[in-house]
Amino acid sequence: MHYNFRVDKDIKKAETLPSKFYMDQSIFDLVKEKIFSKSWHWIGHENLVKEPNSIHPITLMENFLDEPILLTKDNNGVISCLSNVCTHRGNILALNSTKAKKLVCMYHGRRFNLNGHFEFMPEFEEAKNFPRECDNLFNFPIEKWGPFLFMGIDPQYDIKKIIKKINTRVGFLPLDDFLLREDLRKDYIVDANWALYCDNYLEGFHIPFVHEDLNKELDYGDYDTEIYDYFNVQVGYTNDSSIAFDFPKNHMDSGKNIAAYYFWIFPNMMFNFYPWGLSINIVKPISVNKTKVSFIPYVYDSNKLDSGAGSILDKVEKEDEFVVQNVQRGMRSNYYDTGRFSPIKEKGVHHFHLLVSDFLNK
Repeated sequence: MHYNFRVDKDIKKAETLPSKFYMDQSIFDLVKEKIFSKSWHWIGHENLVKEPNSIHPITLMENFLDEPILLTKDNNGVISCLSNVCTHRGNILALNSTKAKKLVCMYHGRRFNLNGHFEFMPEFEEAKNFPRECDNLFNFPIEKWGPFLFMGIDPQYDIKKIIKKINTRVGFLPLDDFLLREDLRKDYIVDANWALYCDNYLEGFHIPFVHEDLNKELDYGDYDTEIYDYFNVQVGYTNDSSIAFDFPKNHMDSGKNIAAYYFWIFPNMMFNFYPWGLSINIVKPISVNKTKVSFIPYVYDSNKLDSGAGSILDKVEKEDEFVVQNVQRGMRSNYYDTGRFSPIKEKGVHHFHLLVSDFLNK
């Protein structure tokens, strides 16, 4: 089924995506095919394969994309992201993280090296035109940002350009020194469509109305959104220099009291930088009206955890959930279809809706 979603590029005239986008199962399935299969995905820290000759299986977006992938690091330290499916009969190759010099399928003994190249298959001496290129494991595109790894199934944009641009803001921070705080890591289940959660994230318009405590930390009047290709950033300012970033002198924001950078990469990745470190938020569709949001905190300066815009994340999340779930209920109304954008405060949401419509209309 084809849907012609059209969002006007002029935010002053544009209308939002229609309510059926957030409720229709066939559209939800199309989003999987045309958006998430064509985008980049954060898959974790490089320490998942810390040592040479390491492998680590992952199910990419389990119960949604459900793609079995395998991170490997060979003896030369090269990290690959491979299909975790044997090219003989489709068996899952690796079930657990372990050390391994080769990948050997436990079903019929087909062997690959850690870069995915076919090496050996018993009882295939009489097979003609064998092996072929398709007997190698599929090698997915993979990119690094500091210690963080990204992969794509068939990505339609260049994440290297996005990372380079983001680094003009946060490149002074030592990402390699950021430490995962498992005790602060949380998953939230939200009874709403994944895109409604992104809509809410992509504007600061609601902050004075929904987040009383956060509003005390941020200067709403100066809150700004900057739009770029396939990503945007919301810049949160503060009147209190003690809870702002300490920028180097040559930084583009030197002299400004910035409490937070909220980076969003299409369609579902959020990288929230605070003076204490980074909160990665990954939005994972479960069903048309159910979403899993993972908060993964990497801390650089634990002394600043309890101050500023990044100190009340759990409270802010629960306030967002309450609103977003009510919006999902509202989408079922016979008296709502589309809304208008605030040209001043909803540039990020408009940008998101443009990208969604562009990908779905391809």
